[in-house]
Amino acid sequence: MINLVILYLLLRKFLIGPLMNIMEKRRAMIADGLQNASDQQAQAMELKSRYEDALTGAKDESRRMIEQAKADAKKEYDRILEQAGTEADQMMRSARETIDVEREQALRQMKAEVASLAVDAARKVMADSCTARESQAVYDQFLKEAGDLHEDK
Repeated sequence: MINLVILYLLLRKFLIGPLMNIMEKRRAMIADGLQNASDQQAQAMELKSRYEDALTGAKDESRRMIEQAKADAKKEYDRILEQAGTEADQMMRSARETIDVEREQALRQMKAEVASLAVDAARKVMADSCTARESQAVYDQFLKEAGDLHEDK
């Protein structure tokens, strides 16, 4: 029995004690590893949350930038369209003014030619039988009638 007690004390001192120390160190190391893993998982989740927030912010920012670009493009389109309309109106007014001026010039030129032809015709018809004063009266009468015809149109 003494041998068993001595054996138990020796085993406890040299085998069970160191074995228990090793097991305790191992348990502490495993607990530390689990704690580190838990901490790293929490950090990973926090980083994931930050990245998701940043991604959401980036999406919102890109959406806002796209909307701003669309609004700017619409304003530029409207400005160009308005400018083109203004230029077209100016061109139309200028063309109408040019047409009016050319029409007036053509009418004056035609009146002058008609008057000249009428005077020549009257001169040939009257040849020498009319005086200059009578020729002028016939010419004035013709111009008056030609002017009345033009105003009626």
